[in-house]
Amino acid sequence: MTDDPILRAATLLASADGLLITAGAGMGVDSGLPDFRGNDGFWRAYPALARAGIDFHAIANPEAFESDPRRAWDFYGHRLALYRKTVPHDGFLVLQSIASPLRHGAFVVTSNVDGQFQKAGFDERQILEIHGSIHYLQCCRPCRDTVWTAGFIDPETDDDRCEWTSPELPRCDGCGGLGRPNILMFNDLVWLDSRAEKQLEHFETWSQKVTAPVVIEIGAGVDLPSIRRLGERRGWPLIRINPRHSQVPDEIGVGLPLRATEALKLIAKALTDVRKEP
Repeated sequence: MTDDPILRAATLLASADGLLITAGAGMGVDSGLPDFRGNDGFWRAYPALARAGIDFHAIANPEAFESDPRRAWDFYGHRLALYRKTVPHDGFLVLQSIASPLRHGAFVVTSNVDGQFQKAGFDERQILEIHGSIHYLQCCRPCRDTVWTAGFIDPETDDDRCEWTSPELPRCDGCGGLGRPNILMFNDLVWLDSRAEKQLEHFETWSQKVTAPVVIEIGAGVDLPSIRRLGERRGWPLIRINPRHSQVPDEIGVGLPLRATEALKLIAKALTDVRKEP
């Protein structure tokens, strides 16, 4: 076995029949998205919330929609507008090129709510968003087990004051009450997971088909390690891409202390060479 971690990653992929892509907030950094690492990182992205002493846990919370719905919707409205205009980085295309020759292609499991994998062209039926998506809404109460698209919302916000300035807040089309993003928030007992459950069914079906899968994990944090644990518990060979927390036991796989785009391009180049070998 080679000591070159890039070549080791490529060798693992060369014999795979399916690619599981697991992604955390670090996946979006190369696209210019904030990863909210600690209060300092969050408050740099939202200085108005810093001035008010409101941290990520407090605003990303169902209680925020009860105590100050306009402020809550300024935060989520700004994020919705940001994700809509963000262009996915080249690493998304590299992942598609790695997966396309594989018999069962790729399946994505992500904690990100930004919809960037769909925007980059990944099949909607091959994506599991474990924390939901900002591009869908639900009732705050909720009055029923229904989610709907946020496509009709055109957010107008004053980001300096962190205020929602559109004439109306999003409303539930069932009861007329306040709507909210269909995202699993902190201390959230009313998140509607029906959409995620359907995605999970698709994932389990795909998982039963693959016989030689490999996991590429990208930018998954250690503070909320759901994505890291998912890949580890599957027991499949694991390629962990993370500039700060890339450690992987040798018997499990290989860690690359790099950002997403750089690591994926290096892997793809090495994989091309490996596949050419007789």
